[in-house]
Amino acid sequence: MKNLTTIDKIAYSFLIIIFGLGIYFANTDLVYFDEVYTVEDGFVENGSAIFLFISSMLLLYRFFKLFKYKKTLWKVGILAMAIVFFFGAGEEISWGQRIFNIESSEYFLQNNAQQETNLHNMVVDGKKINKIIFSQLLTIILVLYLIVTPFLYRKYDWIKNLINMFAVPVVKWQYTIAFLVGTALLVFMNSNRKWEIYELSFSVIFLLIFLNPLNKGIYTKD
Repeated sequence: MKNLTTIDKIAYSFLIIIFGLGIYFANTDLVYFDEVYTVEDGFVENGSAIFLFISSMLLLYRFFKLFKYKKTLWKVGILAMAIVFFFGAGEEISWGQRIFNIESSEYFLQNNAQQETNLHNMVVDGKKINKIIFSQLLTIILVLYLIVTPFLYRKYDWIKNLINMFAVPVVKWQYTIAFLVGTALLVFMNSNRKWEIYELSFSVIFLLIFLNPLNKGIYTKD
């Protein structure tokens, strides 16, 4: 615990409460869990969007703050990550469609599983993009990023230099462990809506990674 920052402690406490309540409601009142705790546009889902957006803004802040001090590949890397997380935040709330009460176009009404204006619920040849890309592919990426990359970064200098060149934050093992613990806790929630809690933990832990990566020097002036 002595190596944890104050923000780490606050974030972990927050996630413990979120998972704790999730496990409790999933096992005592599944209707409440599905229709209140993890409901669309509820606290959990909006929380995910907020933390993803904060991560995007943090990356953009660093991009502009260090723009004149960094090389092109560094700028490309951090800007790409900022765009990805902004996209994730927008998708999470269907780009504000429900907030602003905007109706979906005919295309999304016919091809989106939830008839919303977003890509992750699109259906192609009877298969949801969310399952193919945002679940299966994302799982592979997370395993590589959270487990393989930190190991290679510590072992090979050329990989270390490449990662730093593109401003990719390297995960500290504590954050990898937090992800694994969160994944394991999903077993105790017997509902498809449990993935909303997982997405929230994803957004929180990634913000922690960006705030305090192993290679924090990539966010300083050269």
